[in-house]
Amino acid sequence: MSKSNTSATPLVQQDLSGENLAEWMTANVDGFKGPISAERFAGGQSNPTYKLTTPTRSYVLRRKPSGHLLKGAHAVEREACVIGALHGAGFPVPRVYGLCQDDAVIGSWFYVMEMMEGRIIWDATLSKLPAAERAAYFDAMNATLAQLHCVDYAAIGLGDYGRPGAYVERQVKRWSKQYFEDEAAGRNAHMDLLVEWLPKNIPAGDETSIVHGDYRIDNLMFHPTEPRVIAVLDWELSTLGHPLADFAYHAMMYRMPPDILGGIMGVDLAASRLPDEAEYVRAYCERTGRDGIGDLDFYVAFNMFRFAAILHGIRGRVLRGTASSPEAVALSSKFERVAELAWGEATKTA
Repeated sequence: MSKSNTSATPLVQQDLSGENLAEWMTANVDGFKGPISAERFAGGQSNPTYKLTTPTRSYVLRRKPSGHLLKGAHAVEREACVIGALHGAGFPVPRVYGLCQDDAVIGSWFYVMEMMEGRIIWDATLSKLPAAERAAYFDAMNATLAQLHCVDYAAIGLGDYGRPGAYVERQVKRWSKQYFEDEAAGRNAHMDLLVEWLPKNIPAGDETSIVHGDYRIDNLMFHPTEPRVIAVLDWELSTLGHPLADFAYHAMMYRMPPDILGGIMGVDLAASRLPDEAEYVRAYCERTGRDGIGDLDFYVAFNMFRFAAILHGIRGRVLRGTASSPEAVALSSKFERVAELAWGEATKTA
């Protein structure tokens, strides 16, 4: 995932400063004045991301990779759409200056957004922050996600951003299909049980909101000195979906070990001055007008299953030799543990 709006991210010099880009910026970005120097943010983001520096201002450019792409993948136009709409609604995201759907400019579609300066916090225990301030950071995360789920998506022009309703059902079908089709990665007893159990236990009732899809602390940018979220980043998995599924993915940190997805399971929360899961759920419910989340165990099991299916897919690519990086190998090795954790959550609901 790209942490593409912070100067703390490593940069690699890159040539994007040709006349085509400068001409497009002049025509589409208010206040732009060249020349441009470009540096690519290092890391494994699926959409290559660059810092553009000019004499007066810096920008961020996100582009599709060049070459043949799978249908629907690397949809920078969707990112630009949701970020632009949310910015207009006052939600903390960068300003989008423009979207280019002409491959001739730099070789693929791209968009340009505001370069924001703040802090990316990678450690969910906030161990490097003063203990007295940690609860305020958790509260800011909680409030920002609640704010997203309360946005009237139709009113801001996102009524067709996804398919309203049956989000969990469709997601279970999608990831089950992918799990079965990737024969190279093998089968797992816990995944097989989940594939059978999840469709039969989807909670009654349905809701639709904008969902981020990967809301966790290192996808947020905090104010340089205050416990305040100034930007939510990485909207690649966003769509219209069930807000409780989105919240449960975030709250899953309480039930994940520290070496998986920034989990805080096993951390002494009281000693660390962090809210426990019940407090965190209660704060979200108060902000969204709920009496509680009686089906939280199901939604956590669903999210762990989805994450396990993603890891299973990575394992398949590793075994086929199409994903040989140390990061991919390390991620794929966690598949069985996550599948077991997911089944453990499922059995809690019995």
